[in-house]
Parts: sequence; C-alpha cells; structure tokens
Amino acid sequence: MKLVYFDDFKLGVLKGDAVIDVSAAVKDIPHSGPGDLMNGLIEHWGTYRARLETAAASGAGVPVSGLRLRPPVPGPRTIDCMAVNYMEDGTRSAPAPINAFHKSPGAIIGHGDTMVLPDVPATCFEGEAEVAVVIGKKCTNVSEAEAMDYVFGYMNFIDGSARGLGPPSNVFFQMKSRDTFAPIGPWLVTADEIKDPLKLQIRLWNNGVLMQDFNTDDMGHRIGKCIAWLSSIHTLLPGDIVATGTNHRGLNPFMDGDTIELETEGLGRLKFGIKDDLKRGWARKTRLQMHEEAKEKTPGLYPDLTPQLSGKYAK
Repeated sequence: MKLVYFDDFKLGVLKGDAVIDVSAAVKDIPHSGPGDLMNGLIEHWGTYRARLETAAASGAGVPVSGLRLRPPVPGPRTIDCMAVNYMEDGTRSAPAPINAFHKSPGAIIGHGDTMVLPDVPATCFEGEAEVAVVIGKKCTNVSEAEAMDYVFGYMNFIDGSARGLGPPSNVFFQMKSRDTFAPIGPWLVTADEIKDPLKLQIRLWNNGVLMQDFNTDDMGHRIGKCIAWLSSIHTLLPGDIVATGTNHRGLNPFMDGDTIELETEGLGRLKFGIKDDLKRGWARKTRLQMHEEAKEKTPGLYPDLTPQLSGKYAK
C-alpha cells in the first residue's frame, strides 16, 4: 500500500495515478497532529490495514497531479542516518566501520517544497539520494536476523548537507540538521510491496541531468545489520526513520533555482526546489569528476568538493 498525506494533511491511499481519501477510517487514532496520526497508524497497522483497504476500494479517487503532497512521515521521534554505507561501485576494498548520526526531524519537507540554503560559509551544499526505512514497531537490541521484521515501509530520502563548516570537531549537527534539509516522499510504501530492498535502483536528477545512479545492492552494511546496530544503542519506535546512506560519486552542488528529482524503484519520484537568497555559484561537477581531476587520489573515497566560484564566501 502507498500512503499519502495531501492538502491539509488528509490521509490518502495511492491507487495508480489517483489518491483516495481514507482519513475517516483512522479518525479514532489518538493524535494531536499528522505526525502522531501516522505514527499511531504504523504502530497499530494490524488493526487498521483492512479498514484502509476497504476505504480505498470503495472511495472515489482524485488525480494525484492536482494535489499538494505533504511529507508522508511528518513526525518521527528520530532520524538516524547511516554514514559512509556504500562500497562506491566496488571501489572500496572493505566497508567503512558501521557508523551513523542524528538528523533533526524538524528538517523534514515534502514533495513540491523547497530546500533553503542558509547564509553560512559552507564549501558547498549537497543532497544525498537515499532509501529511508520506516520502523514499524518498538525495536530494542534486536538481532540482525530478526531486524527486517521491524520494517514498516520505505520511502525516498534526501540527506541535505552544508559541507566544509568549522570547526572540524563540530561538524555533523550544523551540517546536517538545518531546516528543510530532509526532503522525503512523495509517499510511504509498505514493506510488502518491495520484493527486495537490496535490489533497488536509485537515481537523482539536477535540472533534468542524471547525477546519481546506483543500486542498493552496493550497501556496505545491509539494512538488517543497520537496524540491529542502531537498536543496540537506542530504542527505535514506530514511525522513526533510518536513512541507509548513499553512493558519494554522483554528489553535486545544489544551487538557487535548481529542481531536484529523486526516484527509487517502487517508491515514486520526489521533486523539490532549491532556494539561495545569496545566489552563490559552483561548477556543475560531481564528486567523481572532482576526484578524477585531483592530483592525489584515495581509492574508494570521494571527498573532493568543488569550490565556490561566485557570491558571498567565495575565495
């Protein structure tokens, strides 16, 4: 099932190109807002799934193209992002040590929204194409073998980054958790619709130009291992998000006026814009292109960032 929030956060089910309003079927879930409602629906999915299927089968659909889509999971208690979790198309000799960082849930935006680049002296701004896992039930110290049983569904996820901010010992919070730096959507797909989450092609376009193009089979640490490791550190709850990482080779600078599109097999196409009031400029180059131009190269690592060429903070 594909779950959608639309317009003023009405809950819908996507059928083909139409959305059926099923909000009446979940109105008895205690909630104070759309985040609580979705988390409650996920937690009690066994009770409500049949209700939603019945409502979706009998309701009249509205073309999705005419609706304002909202973030499908607007209120996770936490967003855990896996760090350096791809083999970079086989150029790494071994997976990096398993690692993660928190991203603020307040950074979430949805399909059709805008990522706003802040007035900070970042080397560049990027967005990492990722598959996000949405947790389906309380998860503490689970084993890798049982971890996939705790997955409710999947969705597209962008990990926005303000690269190069200092000091070096205080990087990830200010780089990753800025407002609008977590686009998700356009909908949430339940796990039963995804045959194998480790065989999904992920593609990201910037202004219609394909920049990232990789498959989830290139993950260094599989989804089950990631969930098990995270749950050994802190409890995951229904509606929490685990972003599974990216292949860095296609990362590229985001600039004012850009239109970004992310499509993962089976998860739809997420589209959003970029706004930068400072109108800063960078070369249209990917990390791989910068790596190939560098005199000294580190196999399997793509840390090369294109420098800012114009605007405030350009050197």
